[in-house]
Amino acid sequence: MTRYLLDTGIAGLYIARRDPVYSRARDEVRRGNVIGICVSVLGELYYGAENSTSRERALRGLRAAQPSLRVWPYTNEAAEEYGRIAAELRRTGRPMQQIDIQIAAIALSLGNCTVVTTDSDLSAVPGLRVENWAAPAP
Repeated sequence: MTRYLLDTGIAGLYIARRDPVYSRARDEVRRGNVIGICVSVLGELYYGAENSTSRERALRGLRAAQPSLRVWPYTNEAAEEYGRIAAELRRTGRPMQQIDIQIAAIALSLGNCTVVTTDSDLSAVPGLRVENWAAPAP
């Protein structure tokens, strides 16, 4: 079983049922894999919904989609990974947003987890598997 942690942009496409993201997620679930987000992404999704010009509709859509997504917490193990990743990125001169480091840390702490993102910066995190489901098929 593989876990797929969707970042905020990809999660938004999933919630809106936009392909190819939504179809790929359904296919992965059928294969026995787990699709989810982390609490940091959930917070960003709620922030986006609260600031939407269609606030109520956005909140309804987010709440309706939540049961289909595992929500992974920010654990002590993830905090330890965060410290390691942030220090490594600083040493190598690769600044990254804190939210992206949190996403990477949670994914690495889970083990057997791939981050699904359109953000190529995450590929700079050593040991992190990254895929882009929004990219056109080759």
